[in-house]
Amino acid sequence: MACAEGEHVLRELEPSVERLLERHLAFAQDWLPHQFVPWSAAQDFDGPLGGAAWELHQSALPRAVQDALVINLLTEDNLPSYHFEIATRLRRDGAWGAWVHRWTAEEDRHAGALRAFIHARRAVDPVALERLRMNHMATGWSAGWLSPLHCLAYVTVQELATRQAHRNTGALCGDRVGEALMARIAADENLHMLFYRGLYHDALQAFPDEAMAALADVLCGFEMPGTAIAGFRARAARVAAAGIFNLDIHHEHVVLPLLRALGVMEMPALGPAGQQAQSRIGLHVEALQTRAARARDVYARMNADGTHQ
Repeated sequence: MACAEGEHVLRELEPSVERLLERHLAFAQDWLPHQFVPWSAAQDFDGPLGGAAWELHQSALPRAVQDALVINLLTEDNLPSYHFEIATRLRRDGAWGAWVHRWTAEEDRHAGALRAFIHARRAVDPVALERLRMNHMATGWSAGWLSPLHCLAYVTVQELATRQAHRNTGALCGDRVGEALMARIAADENLHMLFYRGLYHDALQAFPDEAMAALADVLCGFEMPGTAIAGFRARAARVAAAGIFNLDIHHEHVVLPLLRALGVMEMPALGPAGQQAQSRIGLHVEALQTRAARARDVYARMNADGTHQ
């Protein structure tokens, strides 16, 4: 989409941004990250304070939960890249700017709270975690979006996927404080998803063919933003086998609910480009279901030999 066309999309959708931001602010609950960290369980680490070095046996969390926490935290750490990607493709003034800055401020709480929890619980090796953080943030992140509509389609899908990943990590961690923290973060992600989903609904009404094509592009090539983390594939496989986030969850709890909420497969009066994109989405959903069924066999074998434990 040419720059002029992108500006037209932003202008047309700005009233929706104003309305949805007002709704978001009415429902959003500010919370204090330090209140979700078990400080009384913490102790000094080795180094300048002369504490005890981290050891593997100190973590009470299942291995897959440790992996999920590392992926979730390092993903949240890359917020500067996400802010840059979104702010430069949308706007940094008016209603768009107000939303982008509010979203960034809310997201910024997540990494701080997650890292403090992980350190207080000695959940993972803090030295390895810091080295991964430096490497991941030095690499940065870019989705290669082609237009504002691609940007909006991606964040709509990604926020819902992230909500599921955080929620399921908490449910399986076996730690009351950890579960409460992950549920709190997931609640933020859910409100963000509702904002973007509402905005994309309006985009589909205003620009049906273009928005359908952008959504098809995003869904068919979707990857979570943490895929560039060193060792991601092995960690993601254990996370998938444990049922925290896998193709089944992506299909059943992300893609299908989103398509239903947006009425994607029932949209009438599409032009040739929109109809083609709609067909691409339908074929993608079928292929995703087939891939998920095949992956279940892999997860079953991993569970049988304890690979994800």
